[in-house]
Amino acid sequence: MIQTLAIGLSLALVLGILAQKLRLSPMVGYLLAGILVGANWWGISVDAATVNEFSHIGVVLLLFGVGLQFHFKDLLAVRKVAIPGAVACMLARAALGACFYYWLVDDAEWVPAVFFGACMCVSSTVVLTRVLADNKVLSTPAGHTALGWLVVEDICTIVLLVLIPALFAGESPWQALGILALKMTFFILFIARLGTPVIARVLTYVSRSTSNELFTLAVLVIALGIAVFAATALNISLEFGAFLSGMVVGQSKFAARAASDALPMRDAFAVLFFVSVGMGFRGSELVEHWPLALSAVLLTLLAKPLVAFIVIRLLRQSGRLAVMVSASLSQVGEFSFILASLLAGQYHLLPGYAVNVITGTAIITITLNAALYRFVPRLAKYFEDHGIGVKRGDLDQLPAPAPDRDRVIMVGYGPCGEILTGILSSYHAEVLVIEMNIDTVTRLTRKGILALHGDARQRTILKLAGVEKARAIIITSFAAPTAEITAAARSISPGIAIMAYTAYHQTAFTLRHGMLKKDPNSLIFSGEEEAAFAMMGTLLEHFGATKEQIEREEEHARASFVRRALRHPKK
Repeated sequence: MIQTLAIGLSLALVLGILAQKLRLSPMVGYLLAGILVGANWWGISVDAATVNEFSHIGVVLLLFGVGLQFHFKDLLAVRKVAIPGAVACMLARAALGACFYYWLVDDAEWVPAVFFGACMCVSSTVVLTRVLADNKVLSTPAGHTALGWLVVEDICTIVLLVLIPALFAGESPWQALGILALKMTFFILFIARLGTPVIARVLTYVSRSTSNELFTLAVLVIALGIAVFAATALNISLEFGAFLSGMVVGQSKFAARAASDALPMRDAFAVLFFVSVGMGFRGSELVEHWPLALSAVLLTLLAKPLVAFIVIRLLRQSGRLAVMVSASLSQVGEFSFILASLLAGQYHLLPGYAVNVITGTAIITITLNAALYRFVPRLAKYFEDHGIGVKRGDLDQLPAPAPDRDRVIMVGYGPCGEILTGILSSYHAEVLVIEMNIDTVTRLTRKGILALHGDARQRTILKLAGVEKARAIIITSFAAPTAEITAAARSISPGIAIMAYTAYHQTAFTLRHGMLKKDPNSLIFSGEEEAAFAMMGTLLEHFGATKEQIEREEEHARASFVRRALRHPKK
């Protein structure tokens, strides 16, 4: 057992690092590690049963982590697109997958065909989050919508995991579903009314100790304990119990600490789950059933995003959003493995070769999705620049700049943006705020301040904000991609004045002496510089320096900052 775990985890580490170096998901490395372990090239007996048992803990903790990070407010923010879009796409993709299976497999029946389609319609939250983050899309409206979409897919899959035991337990389906509904209602009410206060008190008591190990152990006991209680006492799936326990902890004040302390343990066991899936993979079956495997890959890479694109456009969303979200869904991941393993191993509703096809499809699509998604923003920009998928009605949602007032576009509405907006408004300037937080946009609109929800890097958003006729654009968030926003604004209005705030001096220096070099209409302010100058001025004034002396020292200090940046360009 120890030898098998050592070999499996070692290979997973090496191949996971290699996959990450190639800008792929480490999940690909873990699956390949399992394939190598299962090949039994090591001269020792591989204990696959033990790895499989450990992988069950990984599944439970994986779903606990999903519940821990699930927040209804995040889903509600994109509910108009994510909920109907995800449900419609899952049904369409499951139907397509079932039809492919039924047509291509000899003596196929509709029950395994439908479940094969269900396994093919769930994308990987882990992979999608990594791909969006690597391409700087995670914090955009498209990223928020994609994550909300994945939450809906995960919830639907969890519901399916709960329903399968009831549907195939040998009883009347309707009677089984009725009993299951009663059990789930009782379980949810029990956890909400009794379990939540008890969990909160237990975690409060344990957190007062100085031992991080005890807190991590407490979180593990809660996750496994509730899951086992759901499975043994109420005959509800372990997965649903783990998901619900994660939601309970996630809504408490201990959510952040549980995420930081317990989720690394989840990740370690999840690696064993992916290794276990890889160990069960048989490449010969993938070759033998290559028509089904090829159709599964094409369904995932082409049909799946195409269906999502059509649905999002039917929901009257922009072409850019449709492209960015639909392309991110072109892979299958961890929930497909969980569902396929349950259907094939415990209920024998899928043949073993179907699980191999799903595993092979996952490896191929995860690899290609990570490699190809970097070209998706260019495709979205092409659509946007040529007016493809741009909602013409949106151009009338915001008033055009008043002819007797100067419009200033404010990117971000933090403390800095709020102060500047107030000052500019008092001087009769017309301020329009571009903000990524939809709650902030709603609040500003109620106050009578022009506000637009979107990403200021997008030309469509800047055009809606009236950048062609704006006097200036002010970037008040230090985390904003200043260079990209500037390039987009200048491509529409070349002479617009730009002011930007950055946290670090080196970033400001790069902008001043990079793309904004010798540009009199651009001013870059660094938080490090301004704090240093303010402290220096106050200190010199305290020691009796005159105003002229303070100004002279500030001039010398600014020159010193520039010399330092030239000497150390990477610091």
